[in-house]
Amino acid sequence: MNHPSGRPWLVGSWAPGDLVVAEAGPVRVAVYGPCPVAPARLDALVSSVRELSDLDALARSLPGNTHLVASVHGQVRFQGTVTGTRCVYTARVDGVPVAADRADVLAASIGAEPDEELIATSVTYGMLFAPLSERSWWRGVHQVPADSCLLLPAEGAARTARWWQPPEPDVPLAEGAVAVREALRAAVAQRRLDQGTLSADLSGGMDSTSLCFLAAEHDPDLMTFCWTGGSAINDDPLYAGQAARLLARGRHLTVPDTDAPPVFAPPYWTIDTEAPRAATRGMNAIRFGIRHLLDHGATRHLAGHGADELFTGGAAYLHTLLRTSPLTAWRQLRAHQALHDWPLLPSLAGLLRGGDLADWWRQSADDLARSAPLPRSPSLGWGERLPATPWATAEAVRTTRAVFQDVAARVTPLAPDRGQHEALTALRSAGPVLRLICREFAAAGLPLELPYLDDRVVEAVLAIRTHERFSPWRYKPALATAMEGLVPDVILTRTTKGDCEEPVDRALQEHVPDLLDLFADSELARRGLIDVRRLRTTLVTPPRAGDVWSAQLEATIGAELWLREIAARPAPQPALAGPARGGADRPAPAADPEETP
Repeated sequence: MNHPSGRPWLVGSWAPGDLVVAEAGPVRVAVYGPCPVAPARLDALVSSVRELSDLDALARSLPGNTHLVASVHGQVRFQGTVTGTRCVYTARVDGVPVAADRADVLAASIGAEPDEELIATSVTYGMLFAPLSERSWWRGVHQVPADSCLLLPAEGAARTARWWQPPEPDVPLAEGAVAVREALRAAVAQRRLDQGTLSADLSGGMDSTSLCFLAAEHDPDLMTFCWTGGSAINDDPLYAGQAARLLARGRHLTVPDTDAPPVFAPPYWTIDTEAPRAATRGMNAIRFGIRHLLDHGATRHLAGHGADELFTGGAAYLHTLLRTSPLTAWRQLRAHQALHDWPLLPSLAGLLRGGDLADWWRQSADDLARSAPLPRSPSLGWGERLPATPWATAEAVRTTRAVFQDVAARVTPLAPDRGQHEALTALRSAGPVLRLICREFAAAGLPLELPYLDDRVVEAVLAIRTHERFSPWRYKPALATAMEGLVPDVILTRTTKGDCEEPVDRALQEHVPDLLDLFADSELARRGLIDVRRLRTTLVTPPRAGDVWSAQLEATIGAELWLREIAARPAPQPALAGPARGGADRPAPAADPEETP
């Protein structure tokens, strides 16, 4: 698709029906992604657009999980989703600003190298929280923040502008739950298929089970997928079985978890060069599940990923609540104390302590230099601070501390309410991780849909009062209230959550020799970022079970596999875009060279 001058505007490949375009005079709008708006509806919306800022209202009315690309009088605007499941990247190619939804496509176009600082940070810290989760892994390729859009003007340089603000969390739970129910119902209905087979995870938890009952409203023959097995501390299969019996017309696939490759088991590989995967331990089990679904005819799959980040949170909201409703804040603090065994005085001190977000990042940088374990304290700050991994080299730690200090110099809260900031941080940190899982499904030929992360669903949930959304007395109260009368009470009132960490710890120890083989000739060690000897010591004599180090190990494995995949590929030929390996490329909007100096 071209600019009026005949130069390229959108370049890429996409499935039929995934791209909808409307025009009205000098205005062109393209919506790309699952369940895009109907052409007639988009025509009506575009007719009222006169300038780029008019696109804010248009974007807020779009359903689904989409990219929006627009050209208004020769100026281009490009944006993804507010959680980062759909990203926007930009770089200058031969002096021309170009944008894409694939960082590695742009990296190939400019001959970019991996960002060594971000790799060092991942190896040292493991988890990349926003805003670091919204930093491109390629030097010279820039990622647009999830709440912002990229503007490519007819003259001048490309720039970003924040267009989205989270709603004020002032809606009572009972009222907000109605909006959540309708937003989720619409999000799931938009994924229905005219042809093919819709499948969905049915784990037995509230998240996936709610999606299954919503999907069954329009597709009673829904195919569900459940791992069986369970244990004394994982009763998910028991609840999944009860839900399946109530979905009487559904086709229910049950697979013993012993049939799948264990976590941390070889082979270790990745096909994605956009970014390292942070969640690597179950890659082979995910691939096994995808093949099983495809073998049984699935053509689109629903999953409840993102619901934990959306519906659960810590106690950071108490800081804001204390200033508006001190008695309610005190009662909820006491409840959190009882649930988490927090001492009273440290809890009060944490609630009354000042310090802004920049202070938290600076303290996190200082913590990396500590050799002693971090003291256990109530989770009442801006987030959990983690120790440096035992295998990170001194150089990697120094680099990470400098990165954190740089973040501290520029960071601002994502919302005035600290609970709302915590929720947005969780969503925008998880979004890029889940995006890569979606890419894994797409590469195998099975689109993965995550309705909980649709923009309209996120907005409906975020509008609910934080102290009701994160109540210590109920599990996921916003979702449970929204699903009352639709999902069986046995699911909504469940007081347990499946715990799989014991078999994970056991599988990790069983595959220590395989992991040592993986790092015997390490790209990370070659770059001076990990100490293989200390990694060996940690694997052979690990810290206590369930410690954060295993999650950090996953990130290190992801970085190692990513660097190996990059090194194994032939040197890229500069190109604007091309077919993604094993999947489809996305639209790449470019400013018209005739309009850009």
